[in-house]
Amino acid sequence: MFEKLSDKLEKAFSLLKGHGRITEINVAQTLKEVRRALIDADVSYHTAKNFVTQVKDKAIGQDVLTSINPGQLMIKIVQDELTQLMGSKAQELNLDSKFTVVLIAGLQGSGKTTFSAKLANYLQTHKKLKPLLIACDVYRPAAIDQLEVVAASIAVPVYKDLNEKDPVQIAKRGIEYAKKEGKNIVIIDTAGRLAIDNQMMEEIKCIKDVVSPSEILFVVDSMTGQDAVNTAKTFNEVLNYDGVVLTKLDGDTRGGAALTIKSEVHKPIKFISTGEKMDAIDIFHPNRMADRILGMGDVVSLVERAQQQFDEKEAREMEKKMLKNQFTFNDFLKQIKQIKKMGNIKDLLGMIPGVGKAVRNMDIDDDAFKGIESMIFSMTEQERNDPKIINHSRRQRIASGSGSKIEDVNKLIKQFSQMGKMMKMMKSGGFDNMMKNLGGLPPNFKQ
Repeated sequence: MFEKLSDKLEKAFSLLKGHGRITEINVAQTLKEVRRALIDADVSYHTAKNFVTQVKDKAIGQDVLTSINPGQLMIKIVQDELTQLMGSKAQELNLDSKFTVVLIAGLQGSGKTTFSAKLANYLQTHKKLKPLLIACDVYRPAAIDQLEVVAASIAVPVYKDLNEKDPVQIAKRGIEYAKKEGKNIVIIDTAGRLAIDNQMMEEIKCIKDVVSPSEILFVVDSMTGQDAVNTAKTFNEVLNYDGVVLTKLDGDTRGGAALTIKSEVHKPIKFISTGEKMDAIDIFHPNRMADRILGMGDVVSLVERAQQQFDEKEAREMEKKMLKNQFTFNDFLKQIKQIKKMGNIKDLLGMIPGVGKAVRNMDIDDDAFKGIESMIFSMTEQERNDPKIINHSRRQRIASGSGSKIEDVNKLIKQFSQMGKMMKMMKSGGFDNMMKNLGGLPPNFKQ
């Protein structure tokens, strides 16, 4: 995400490198390029201009010109201002203690229905709530069917009334049904249109007035850039919603919507959605997004995703097995399964500092582990538990059974063996001993 913006900002900061002396001219050129990068990312001219002015004022105030490392200081100032521009800190949902009503609004095609199910999944998984989805889109063909399909995949019930054509009445009855069934949160999926019209606005305003939602979320396709901001403004005038959801962020190489909505609509971005899977939803953290835009990765989010998927007790057992060199291919399969649950592989790699740029132009399929899994599935149970018995004829059989080359099987077994040796080194002498056995610490490495 935001690849074009990241590249252009990197180019802007490169103007401060390689100069024996940093001058006001160097800084002015850099800020000019930063402003151009923001405008190219579909950020409004007004917002881009104000942003650069803020950065310039901070830079002068912090004596960038006389700093030992002016380039890094300038990046830090831009990082802070990007964070401020996108909302400073994460904003949680407004959840009532006993019963919460969440109203979802947006144009057709923005991803409302899918997000409604993702939100239900997030609330039941992370907040331990009991959600009910209410289908209030009575106009779009198959809208209710779509909601039922995605809801079934996460085991969340859907309230619908095929005989009722008034969304207001469906919402009212759905809330009554939820209370009767012991649910403590309802998510109302409303109808969208291909464009804003008076009937649509009046209808959703009526739903809002009748159900008195605790939270109203406006869902917008981030790939529409400045158009998304304009639509957000119009909806806010009618609904005065509580927050914005940016969908399809994984396909957005520019970032205009994320960078502009908070400053122009004065409403926080609460969630981002980055794929079709039901767990592809994240709370929006402005500081982490600023880090990613500037190519610094997002280790905190990566760790949080890992913690969500990896059971602590099981992780400790795995660690013990590794240290005793008892880690098997079956254990490896379990770890692959958990990693795949964390999300898009390329997106995960992009969260590691320094790796994002390296994999930017690489085509990394979500089935990146498919070949490895096929080879392990082609092994017998005995071979998985004791790789040492896998001789040449066994390797040929595994290669044939998995549709792989014998070189691939050899590589997998070699890497697996090396991993075991590294764990043994860690056990016998800690990190220092492991590095000594591997040929010493890298140059310029400081502990």
